[in-house]
Amino acid sequence: MAMGSISTAVAILAVVAFFRELKRRNFLGVGFSALSVLVFGFFGIMTLFVSGAPEM
Repeated sequence: MAMGSISTAVAILAVVAFFRELKRRNFLGVGFSALSVLVFGFFGIMTLFVSGAPEM
């Protein structure tokens, strides 16, 4: 379950990187950050969906 939370955090950071690189007009960085958002976002959401959210 911790892996899903970590993957979701990485996906959120990749969204920030996406917009930062888009503002700098660095399209290679935009591509890598978009790919990271897709991969880590899917993995994080599906891990939390299947395993459930961590209990406090």
